[in-house]
Amino acid sequence: MILRVLNHKFHYEMENLCRVFYPYEKIKVVHDNEEEDELCVITELADEYTVRVGANINGIAYALEKTAADADDCEREMAILLFDILSKATGYVPKWGILTGVRPSKLMNALIDEMGEEEAVKYFTEKLLVSEAKTHLALSVAKTEAEIMSLSDEKSFSLYVSIPFCPSRCNYCSFVSHSIAQAKKLLPEYVDKLCEEIRMTAEVANELDLRLESIYWGGGTPTTLSAEQLERICNVINESFDMSQLREYTIEAGRADTVTPDKFKAIKAAGVGRISINPQTFNDDVLVSIGRKHTVADVERAFSQAREAGFDNINMDLIAGLTDDTFDSFCNSVDRAISMNPENITLHTLALKRSSNIVTGGVDVESGETANRMLEYAQKQFLSAGYIPYYMYRQSRSLGNLENVGWCKPGYECLYNVFMMEECHTVLAVGAGAVTKLKDPFSRNIERIFNFKYPYEYNSRFDTLVERKNTIKEFYEKIY
Repeated sequence: MILRVLNHKFHYEMENLCRVFYPYEKIKVVHDNEEEDELCVITELADEYTVRVGANINGIAYALEKTAADADDCEREMAILLFDILSKATGYVPKWGILTGVRPSKLMNALIDEMGEEEAVKYFTEKLLVSEAKTHLALSVAKTEAEIMSLSDEKSFSLYVSIPFCPSRCNYCSFVSHSIAQAKKLLPEYVDKLCEEIRMTAEVANELDLRLESIYWGGGTPTTLSAEQLERICNVINESFDMSQLREYTIEAGRADTVTPDKFKAIKAAGVGRISINPQTFNDDVLVSIGRKHTVADVERAFSQAREAGFDNINMDLIAGLTDDTFDSFCNSVDRAISMNPENITLHTLALKRSSNIVTGGVDVESGETANRMLEYAQKQFLSAGYIPYYMYRQSRSLGNLENVGWCKPGYECLYNVFMMEECHTVLAVGAGAVTKLKDPFSRNIERIFNFKYPYEYNSRFDTLVERKNTIKEFYEKIY
């Protein structure tokens, strides 16, 4: 697809909106009228307030024009014209309208602060063309998130621990994670360096008198590590940080083929209160298609072992739109997950990431329409089972521009998910691929410190990483 961008700077938003309707097309942005294509969209700022959008789609021409109220509104009006044209051309009307940002609930909260709840809702439906159902979802999540964000203050921070290793790579995954078979030789040194970085980070946090609110281990799959390695890292965290005011401690145990009773026992003894056991689907054929090396029976075994170890706060992930999944088999997955009665169920929409095997291999995936039907079914079932939506975000290139939502039993909201996504306080991150986000509590300013992506880099260039982390103190010295 050719996207012509003439006399304006809104190409990022227009490109994202085109991708909602044409997720499999490579979109080439040009700034002239020379190249031709069977799929061509023209966006133009004709004068200070006049926006024009045209398209040539498989031989059919479209053209619309509108005068915006002011210069600041030109981008939104251009997006509406593009939305109208592509909806007519494809017969598909995305439920999130022209809204392509990753944090709809954050926008909802900002609009509520600015204009009140009633006007914020009207803005979503009338100015952004968001459906009533999605608007209501955003509002419900925004209210819960606001309550959780109120727990955070200027001294709050969370700790993220990155374990970028997995037993195998799923076909939809684009994270920097490494097969344990290939990276096993890196693990001993990686754990040594990680423990060193944890101690160093704790020294800084303690010196600055910061308050640790939540801990989250992600990856990868943290339980790829041995029970002894998990216990060692947990002990270093417990010994290094002031844990007296910690509200929540989560470790992802997402892959059923990585967990054992010994691992559950080790992390439970260390104070971990919340874990994730992620089936993604309860269809064995789909598990094979996406590259998971476990079965549904393995998930059920892992869940039972976690309960026996004393875990009373368990999350399970499901994904709508997986390879070879059907609407009926997805509905079965939703029902099976609910029947196991986890405290959290996080429902993701498949995202077509550029570097994932599902994209590079050209595997067929479900359409946005089917994915939306899946989400609607799940929402109905979750609400009936007593779950509430508390957390939401969206990924670029997700099917139908749809959302990921965390559902939970009341009182079991994952605080870290909200703290991190809403960027309401600092996140100090350790490990390969981790990104520290330093949040100025008195402004919207956020500064980032990037660790090296790959474990071999993390191991070999650790001294450079230590130098980068020295900027944490500098950041807070400027504030106070």
